[in-house]
Amino acid sequence: MDLKTVLKESFGFSDFRPGQEEIIKHLLAKKHILAVLSTGAGKSLCYQLPAILFSGRTVVVSPLIALMNDQTAHLRSLKIPADKVHSHCHFRQNQATLNDFVKGETKILYMSPEKLMTEKVLNEFQKLPIEMFVIDEAHCISKWGAGFRPEYEQLSQLKKLFPQAVLAAFTATADKATRLDIVKKLTGNKSRIVVKGFNRPNIFLSVEPKQNWKKRLLEFLAERRGLSGIIYALSRKETVRISEYLNSKGFFCLPYHAGQSAKLRQKSQDTFMTEDAVIMSATTAFGMGIDKPDIRFVVHINLPASMEDFYQEIGRAGRDGKPADTLLFYGLQDLITRRKMIQSGEEDQEYKLREHKRLEALLAYCESSSCRKKTLLSYFGEDFDNCSLCDNCLSPPKRVEGTIPAQIFLSAIARTGQYFGMLHIIDVVRGVETEKVKNRGHHKLPTFGKGADHSKAFWEILARQLISSGSLNIDIERFGALKITKNGQDILYGRETFSYKEPNLPPAFKKEKKTKKEILERQKPEDLPLLSKLKKLRLQIAREKEVPAFIIFSDRTLIEMTNLKPQSLQEMLYVNGVGKQKLELYGEAFLNVIRD
Repeated sequence: MDLKTVLKESFGFSDFRPGQEEIIKHLLAKKHILAVLSTGAGKSLCYQLPAILFSGRTVVVSPLIALMNDQTAHLRSLKIPADKVHSHCHFRQNQATLNDFVKGETKILYMSPEKLMTEKVLNEFQKLPIEMFVIDEAHCISKWGAGFRPEYEQLSQLKKLFPQAVLAAFTATADKATRLDIVKKLTGNKSRIVVKGFNRPNIFLSVEPKQNWKKRLLEFLAERRGLSGIIYALSRKETVRISEYLNSKGFFCLPYHAGQSAKLRQKSQDTFMTEDAVIMSATTAFGMGIDKPDIRFVVHINLPASMEDFYQEIGRAGRDGKPADTLLFYGLQDLITRRKMIQSGEEDQEYKLREHKRLEALLAYCESSSCRKKTLLSYFGEDFDNCSLCDNCLSPPKRVEGTIPAQIFLSAIARTGQYFGMLHIIDVVRGVETEKVKNRGHHKLPTFGKGADHSKAFWEILARQLISSGSLNIDIERFGALKITKNGQDILYGRETFSYKEPNLPPAFKKEKKTKKEILERQKPEDLPLLSKLKKLRLQIAREKEVPAFIIFSDRTLIEMTNLKPQSLQEMLYVNGVGKQKLELYGEAFLNVIRD
């Protein structure tokens, strides 16, 4: 059967998103793959479509309970036999689900790694015709990945236990070191690696000093009143304080954190998913697996833990492809707090060192004077020209000539073998005779002490801006060693100049106001009442079925209904997101609203 026919009949979509068809064909050819796709690129379809075409069964491994629940509910709504096994399900329910999978009544089974990697389950599954194992959030496998989980590493046993099965790994955040480690562990380097770009062209990036941040937050939200968004904070108490503050200022903001009951968190999540103009004030406990397409902004009140975490969290905005904004408040106290959190952890020193280096990369992003998107994408190994859609591109900060100090710093890196991190190089250029400097003979280098007239803080700022400009890379595999790029070589040998951003700049450029009408693609003012009625019908059906509203139809599908205004079931099939199953279940009800 033609893949696009299957896509339309089973999922209701007329065409694939970039990269999806290539990955699907590779899996259907029974070949292992690691696919790195940006948030919102449609990773789940890449394995769900092959899973329904395979004669055997598929196991999807995920660490995200919310995602497992939503995905199985979505597949069942399409009449695809899917189920889940995880710790929030009762023991008897999990047992019954496993029995259904063994009997062949379930085709796609979602499981946590802890539930899968038990001797009893593995022995039972080895007797079954399992054609594919899907590893979602695959960066958790890698020791280089920011979300490393020890139980995920056990999945490396699958290649030996199930030699006939296809192993498909998916993630949205994996740098080169992480990607290579994943395929080594999962398939012994026998996976094809597909990277389909980290760029999200519809997302605006901005960073502001954490000065009068409450006032700036109110200004930011006032320009986006009536839109949905997420505000991330570091602590549970802070999420509650932010929620109370914003509600007192006339916004509708719900707090969300891991200390709340599961029932309360689910209620808040359902409200956020099904109603308009809801702001979620949350810790990172919220967001993983959330598939709400019209999140219009993500704000970080505190510094995230790493570039990977930051990228994943902002990726929850604008999944419908329409304009979305991000704002990161950056302050010294947050940096100190993050450093303390890393040091107070129970992990070994190697892990702590990696986390410090990841945090340094994020600091370089915050202090960058060049295109923020260029800085962000270069961290993941992707070349990019200036985006003209970030605060630095639209309002360039004041720059200071810094070619000579940059050459001193780069020379010290080159002369020490590109094998050391930022702090050691700073000691060398400032002429600090530490034990490490003397033991390696670096006090005898020509660059030793050449930068003694500048403070340590100056050199830290310069180093981070060399990183953010793409002149230096942080080698995570070599414990954060600084590596000189081609651009850095050009500066070192005088072929290019270098300037850096003057520190302590005033708050960044303020964007023009966007209204919800402007954001809704091709939406005419006269169509807004119809869209509102379609959303109310969707919410009513979702509550009756006890599923999130997007399981019925996405916002994008409802918007297309208001644009096309189909008058028959046949015309309804032209709407993107409407397939045969959903047409039978909901088509007539939505048609009646449109006809009225």
